[in-house]
Amino acid sequence: MNRLITKNCKSRTALRHSSNLDKRILFSTGSRPMLSLAVATEYERKQKTESTAWQPQNNSEIQRVTRDALIHELTQEQNSTVQKVVPWFLEKMPKSYFNSVPENFRLDHIKAISAIQHANMDLHMNLKTELPDGRVIRTYIRPGKGKLLNLVKHLPWDFNSDNYLPLSRAQVFTSEDCELSIIMFIFGEEKEDTHVLDAQSSGARILDFAEQVQNGDFVDDDRVTSPSPLLEKESIVKHLAKCPESYIVRSDPRRFLKQMSLYNKVSGTDNMEVSVERSEFADAAGDYWLDIAVANSLPEIALENASMLLAQHNLDIVRSHLDVLSDEDNGDVCMLRLLVSPSEHRDAMTEEMFLPIIQDLKRLKWLDPYTIQLVFKKYPWLGVTRGEIITGLSSILHPIMSDKNPFAFSRSNIFDLVTKSRNIQHASEIADLLLDRFHPKHPLSDSDFSIRKENLENSIIDDVEDTFAKDMLMKMVDVVAHTLKTNVYLEDRYALGLRLDPRAIQETYQTSEEQPFGVMYCHGRRFNAFHVRFKDIARGGMRLVTPTSPEHHALESARQYDECYGLAYAQQLKNKDIPEGGSKAVNLINCDGLSPQAKQFVMRKSVKAFTNTILDLIVDTEETRERVVDRHGQREVIYLGPDEQVTIEDINWIVKRAAKRGYKTPNAFMSSKPKIGINHKEFGVTSEGVNTYLDVALRNVLSLDPNSEPFTIKITGGPDGDVAGNEIKILLREYGDNAVIVGIADGSGAAEDPDGLNHVELLRLVHASLAISEFDQTKLGPNGIVHLADNEEGIKARNSMHNRLVADAFVPAGGRPSTIDMSNYRNFLLPDGSPSSRLIVEGANLFITGEARKALYDEAGVVIIKDSSANKGGVITSSFEICSAMLLSDEEFYENKTQIVGEILEKLRGLARLEAELLFKEYESNPDSLPAISQRISNSINVATDAITIELNDISNAEREELLPLFRDHLPETISKIAFEKIDGKVPEQYIKNAIASCLASKLVYKEGCNFIDSLPKKDLARVALKYISKEKEVFMLKNALAGSDMDEAEINAILQILENGGVRTALKLK
Repeated sequence: MNRLITKNCKSRTALRHSSNLDKRILFSTGSRPMLSLAVATEYERKQKTESTAWQPQNNSEIQRVTRDALIHELTQEQNSTVQKVVPWFLEKMPKSYFNSVPENFRLDHIKAISAIQHANMDLHMNLKTELPDGRVIRTYIRPGKGKLLNLVKHLPWDFNSDNYLPLSRAQVFTSEDCELSIIMFIFGEEKEDTHVLDAQSSGARILDFAEQVQNGDFVDDDRVTSPSPLLEKESIVKHLAKCPESYIVRSDPRRFLKQMSLYNKVSGTDNMEVSVERSEFADAAGDYWLDIAVANSLPEIALENASMLLAQHNLDIVRSHLDVLSDEDNGDVCMLRLLVSPSEHRDAMTEEMFLPIIQDLKRLKWLDPYTIQLVFKKYPWLGVTRGEIITGLSSILHPIMSDKNPFAFSRSNIFDLVTKSRNIQHASEIADLLLDRFHPKHPLSDSDFSIRKENLENSIIDDVEDTFAKDMLMKMVDVVAHTLKTNVYLEDRYALGLRLDPRAIQETYQTSEEQPFGVMYCHGRRFNAFHVRFKDIARGGMRLVTPTSPEHHALESARQYDECYGLAYAQQLKNKDIPEGGSKAVNLINCDGLSPQAKQFVMRKSVKAFTNTILDLIVDTEETRERVVDRHGQREVIYLGPDEQVTIEDINWIVKRAAKRGYKTPNAFMSSKPKIGINHKEFGVTSEGVNTYLDVALRNVLSLDPNSEPFTIKITGGPDGDVAGNEIKILLREYGDNAVIVGIADGSGAAEDPDGLNHVELLRLVHASLAISEFDQTKLGPNGIVHLADNEEGIKARNSMHNRLVADAFVPAGGRPSTIDMSNYRNFLLPDGSPSSRLIVEGANLFITGEARKALYDEAGVVIIKDSSANKGGVITSSFEICSAMLLSDEEFYENKTQIVGEILEKLRGLARLEAELLFKEYESNPDSLPAISQRISNSINVATDAITIELNDISNAEREELLPLFRDHLPETISKIAFEKIDGKVPEQYIKNAIASCLASKLVYKEGCNFIDSLPKKDLARVALKYISKEKEVFMLKNALAGSDMDEAEINAILQILENGGVRTALKLK
């Protein structure tokens, strides 16, 4: 049943203003209008209590005659109105309306318009129709034209509702005299059993027209798509299968083919394509048709964005069609067709005038709500690009400046102050400074930039009275000055990207911490991201941070750069054994007010926008050479890996996108690919390293053999997690019943049992990827308990498990950074001051702050193996995956994957054991804590690597060939056998140098110790390291000679031991 409800109805007569009757009108399923229930009730009440001049109370015959006369009069009036409305309606509504709208709906529209006119009311009416298949149609009748934007903004959709129906079609029809508009929104999708017909039958007109196009019948008509293989019957039939039947049936064949061309351009992407053509009919209500294809976007948002931008340019939408087509695994493509006409406030348009509008349309999909508010509500004169730069620079200020004054430099306060009316002009000039500095055709020279910058700074100092606002604007200028690259002029960018000189941030901190090699900043729709790296060629994971409230988001925003820097630095320390330096990306996503489904949608979009922006700044293509001004001047090689909340779908998309964007080794750009990668969780690579350190530590710290003696352990991170789940499996594999796991905590709760949690039950959870809250409580011992994090008491127990439970060892294998810090580290101690665990092996990154590590060691003697040592197995694996992606074809890797993975696991266990044994060797002779020694080992290797890398730039080809075996021995044996001879053609030269340098540096440190490296002058370090290789060969030859001599075996072994332990170092001193 249709329910028609007028709203905002304005009276045209004084009589209506004086009436107390509710004038709402309802239509039944029949054709006759009826008084609403409210009106009827009011009428009966008045009939009982009031006398009227025309209706005697006691004469039934007179009452009947009067009633019949009144009915006759009203019927005649309604008939008169209908006789006027119908001819006008048939004459003035566009042909597309009659072609597209079914007859029963057209009849409802005529009824509604006639009723409004008869009631002498303005043309404001809303209709809601519920179809049998569950779809809902909302129709709005409005006077005049250009009403779409206001309606779209106020449509009653709720993404968080279980009853939410997506917008699947929208149509706008304006009468040719512009007196009336009918806007129809269809929510919900056509059910298969109602629309799946034979595509060739329903699309026969389209197929016939395409055949004519292919035959060259329209070669002289530039409005018709040119002949193309995509217009062959097979391609069109395949496309028809992705279209709703209603779209096929009512589409003009020429328009269908044109939109199919746009669809093909965006299919499989997240892009937008737009075409403009002048309306072909002289009597058309508008001037230009815009055809828009938007991939992977909510139709409601696509329609609102287009309406909003066109309204800002004083363009009325007088006709509109929206349809949603399937894009298979990539989601949907929203097809928009808009007939636009200049409003009374602007002059006529030309096609060239649409070019900036089209560019802004493409940007709108990716704009942050703050930018949209700034540009479309507060300061339309700014324009989209300047508005985006202002919100991007405002967002970067928060993590940079909040440490100075958390209240003055809060996230909201920064945006409010920067965009105040008295400051917005300065902010606009800062945006212009960035745009002019990096203009592709005529960028500002350094001298002109310095002059502009100085003038702008003086203007801010003179004009801005608020001290905090002044500091913010000055810092925005400083960020622009330290920008080396930006993607702002790329036409199809997904977000705003800045390649920054790290001094833009580090100098603000005034810190003595090591400065990164490079920082990239990305600002997009609902997210901001940093990528920090410590070497020219670097690799590290990308993590998604999704706060649960605005307050939580503000806290995460304030610490975002600190977290990214800390994780990247930890990565740099743990990457000491591999060619790539350390890096990390932290993508902070605003999920406030989003349903779980909408949150996932925004997260996936953020991954795509961030990744594409990084590629904007590092790929070398014709487009980037033309439109990206490079003030850095060096090729940058970045490799990513998955971290928190990154999915398999994200990984696959990133690799495909890297290939599409021209990244030379796309398979190497992202690690942990499902088929041709090494999934860290599947193979437990991080946990294999963690457990190697645990094994060595148990023997050295607790003086026990875990293979023959029991030990207790507690773990943070759930059975369904990567590091924790695999650590459980490895503990049980290596030590069996000797591994007594007394407690496990994750996001869902905590399970505790002083007698040890049931191994079989734990493995069940691991294999089923279930959280610890799913632990079968019947498998607990008499003193065991499971705490669920669904109440305050359970949350408290979960959050304190790692402190409360007493165990020999604690492995944090999950949890947020800085869980243990200086404010709470004493909670890890028992009442007598002793630690709840004497040994901690950090499987999770940054679980304990540096200050807290030191305090735990100084006050309670807690031995902590730092994350940069303990969990380096993952980065080693990813590095080998990068090498295999560069050297092997997909088929070669897949055919040999089992053997390659096995070799990698052996290598990472070996490297972990080398460092673990060096750690405790240095610990015996050094009073420092293990974390300090761990960092010293990493620093020694990295310092040596950097020195050797520089030296390798000047060596001869012959010397290079002598050093290449270092790289070959570093690789898994199977990769070396298959492809080592091809490295020069497949591996970047700088990567080869880095590989040689890191292999040699780690060999030196693990063999000779940190003191050997520290004792060498930096200027001699590289020379000595290269000499070490030649001396190592001499010692190797001596050992072979001894092995073949006729000396006493005991004497031979003694000499061999001496040569093994110090022969090379001694040989270095010989002249």
